[in-house]
Amino acid sequence: MTSLAHLPTEAVNAQTADLSRLPTREALELINDEDQKVALAVRLVLDEVAAVVDAVAQRILEQDGRLFYIGAGTSGRLGVVDASECPPTFGTPPELVQGIIAGGPQAMFVSQEGAEDVLEDGATALRERDLSAADAVIGIAASGRTPYVIGALQYAREAGAFTGGITVNPDAAIKPYCDVLIAPVVGPEAVAGSTRMKAGTAQKLVLNMISTGVMLRIGRVEGNLMTNLKPTCGKLVDRAQRLVMRLVSVDEETAQRALDASGGNVSRAVQNIKETAGGS
Repeated sequence: MTSLAHLPTEAVNAQTADLSRLPTREALELINDEDQKVALAVRLVLDEVAAVVDAVAQRILEQDGRLFYIGAGTSGRLGVVDASECPPTFGTPPELVQGIIAGGPQAMFVSQEGAEDVLEDGATALRERDLSAADAVIGIAASGRTPYVIGALQYAREAGAFTGGITVNPDAAIKPYCDVLIAPVVGPEAVAGSTRMKAGTAQKLVLNMISTGVMLRIGRVEGNLMTNLKPTCGKLVDRAQRLVMRLVSVDEETAQRALDASGGNVSRAVQNIKETAGGS
């Protein structure tokens, strides 16, 4: 088996060498010191993030394409979480943004670490979803060398899909298979090799930017308001009502009546109120 000792994700952090021997507060301060480096590292790769956002949005708008996140372990879970939040937040159909994790849905709750080592399984997961050249695939791998993700990106390139990668290793093995590689350099983890920490935080920040940026470009956000949210719980029902009240300056009762008539669609409720006001 090839040694992974050369990878940035396996490096030992000299700043936290005594972590287990420190009082709790001091240990947490060191972890927090490391965490503060993440946002700055992500800022340095915003050009690459923007390129991914624009490419994905173009495929969705012009080719009716879809966005797939695919990864293993922590990386895969982060992709699934980001994808699952798009329908309630932006009112998108569940098939528009999809998260795929090595080992299947059960890997979200019980670690299936061996699943990441089968290169062909990544390709199979995309093949089962009828991947086409209209789609975009973002491979997520902290080390950038996960076989499952490499297999997926290889297959996506062959299918003509747009491909991107999110890693913390600029020299990642997935790089040749990516149209755009996003690789914030976050440095060694506070606990050596624990990529659920800084690497995971960096990946989460980038995923938030990609999904939010895409939704901005395809018209799912008005200003900074989530006007296409789906009011499927009490919190979102309240938010939808307040959005309507804010956008057309009406009282609570009028806003709720318009939402009821529009099936909870904020944009439609706002439009209906405007049309009613214009016709009166």
